[in-house]
Amino acid sequence: MKMIDLRSDTVTLPTPAMREAVYNAELGDDVFGEDPTVNRFEKMAAERMGKEAGLLVVSGTMGNLVCILTHCARGEEVILGDRSHTFLYEAGGMSALGGIHPHIISNQPDGTMRLEDIEAAIRGSNVHFPRTRLICLENTHNRCSGSALTPEYIDSVAALAESHGLSVHLDGARIFNAAVALGVDVQELTRSVDSVSFCLSKGLSAPVGSVVCGSGEFIAEARRTRKVLGGGMRQAGVIAASGITALEQMVDRLAEDHINARRLAEGIARIPGLSIDPAGTQTNIVYFELVSDRLTAEELVTELGKKGIRLFCTGPSRLRMVTHYGIGSEDIDAALAVLGEVMNTA
Repeated sequence: MKMIDLRSDTVTLPTPAMREAVYNAELGDDVFGEDPTVNRFEKMAAERMGKEAGLLVVSGTMGNLVCILTHCARGEEVILGDRSHTFLYEAGGMSALGGIHPHIISNQPDGTMRLEDIEAAIRGSNVHFPRTRLICLENTHNRCSGSALTPEYIDSVAALAESHGLSVHLDGARIFNAAVALGVDVQELTRSVDSVSFCLSKGLSAPVGSVVCGSGEFIAEARRTRKVLGGGMRQAGVIAASGITALEQMVDRLAEDHINARRLAEGIARIPGLSIDPAGTQTNIVYFELVSDRLTAEELVTELGKKGIRLFCTGPSRLRMVTHYGIGSEDIDAALAVLGEVMNTA
C-alpha cells in the first residue's frame, strides 16, 4: 500500500540533484569560516532576501531563536501573534533560554495583527514594564491556513516599528510560498524587516537547515548567538549544498503545490461531514473542520492512516493537510477518494 503523507511539507525527501550536490560538496571547517560551500550558500541566500549577510542554522526554531536573542536582552519584550509558530511550537525558547517576555496579541484569520493592536501593545517608558524591543511576523502563516502576508502589510508594520524605535523579525519559514502565491519577488516581502529566517526543509525539499539573513552587523552578532546555542558546525557544506540546489531549482515549482492544495480543498468541500472554504487555501496548507458527530478528528486520522493517508489533527475537530514535493495530482485524487469513503462509512 502506497502511503500518501500529507502531514507536513517537512516529510519531503531530497531530490536526486540535491543528493548529487551533497556528494560532490567542497568542504571545510565552518566554525573557522573555511567551508566554501557554506560561504557560497550564505551569500546566495542573503542576496535572494535582499540582505547583506546570511547565517546557516540547523532548523527554523533555531533560526527564530537566534534572531530573537540577538535583537533582545533579558527582561525585554517581543510582540507576536497568539497563533504564531514561535509562540505555540518552539518550546518557549525565548523565555527559557533568553529571559525574554512574549507579549501576545490576536492574529486575524489572514495571519495579520491589527496595527492598532500592535501599537497598543508597545510599552511606554515606565519602570514597571519590560522594554518592547521587537515585533515578530510569520509569512506564510501556518495556523492561519497558510495565508501570505502582503508586502504592503509588512511595510506598514515595519514603519510602525521604526516610529517607535523597534525592530522587526520575519519568520519566513515558507517565505517563497508567499512570494509565489502573491506573484511578487521575495525581496518585496523582506525589504523592510530587520531580520528574516527561512526553511530549506519544507517546501524547498532539502533534508535539513534554515537560514537567517540581515545586516552584516546583525549576522556577526547572530553568529555568536548561534554558537551559544550549540549551533556552530564543522563541515556544514553537506547541508549547504542541498540548500544551493533548493534555491536554484525548487522555488518556482511551489506553484504546483498550491494548485494541488486548492484541488484538495475543493474536493474536501464536496464531502458531507467536512467543512472548508476553498477560497481560504492560498498556498500549500489546507485546514478543514470535521462537522459530523459520527467520529472524532483523532478517529478520522486513525482510519485514514489504516488506508494509507496521513494527516494532522490540530484540534478537537480541526485537521490539516499539506501538499509538497512528491505529492502529485493523482495522490490528491486518491486521498479524496479515501477520505470520502471513510466519511461515508463512519
